[in-house]
Amino acid sequence: QVQLVESGGGLVQAGGSLRLSCAASGLTFSTSAMGWFRQAPGKEREFVAAISRTGITTNYADSVKGRFTISRDNAKNTVSLQMNSLKPEDTAVYYCTGDRWGHVWSVVAGTGLYWGKGTLLTVSS
Repeated sequence: QVQLVESGGGLVQAGGSLRLSCAASGLTFSTSAMGWFRQAPGKEREFVAAISRTGITTNYADSVKGRFTISRDNAKNTVSLQMNSLKPEDTAVYYCTGDRWGHVWSVVAGTGLYWGKGTLLTVSS
């Protein structure tokens, strides 16, 4: 059974930083493309960042470029999202997602097979 478990969410002031982590189990992590989505209250889920199975290729939403960094540790089966210069509009539930075939485009499109249950980030102004 595949499980993606997010952690690291919480309350942070605008301008602050936070690091989210996603622990994966039950899948061949090293061959899976991984990523993060988020869903703000009253809004649709949106793409945040994606990373290829080797970590060489990354993709970011324009709204987070230069502020967020996605990374992965294939030895620990984890993917992380370092978030800096946080803004109130970053407030959302953040979801980890993965595509077992290693397709970054699938992660970006939100069609990855695997999803976590999410972790809440609240950025206060």
